[in-house]
Amino acid sequence: MSYTDFGDMLRQLRKSRNLTQKDLGAKVGLSKAVVSKYENGIGFPTLDTLVQIARCFNVTTDYLLGGSNS
Repeated sequence: MSYTDFGDMLRQLRKSRNLTQKDLGAKVGLSKAVVSKYENGIGFPTLDTLVQIARCFNVTTDYLLGGSNS
């Protein structure tokens, strides 16, 4: 899994929930700029942030990282 793969998954989940980058950032304590960096493969979240994102979308961290389809 690359940063870009994670970013694509994050963008897909965010858009499927009709959230803006700002909305998602507010839910997990990030700025819009950080969410944008993640989605564009420029950065990767810490483990704690990854868990918060997974909880926000009600998916597993494995799913976010491309290791599971559920």
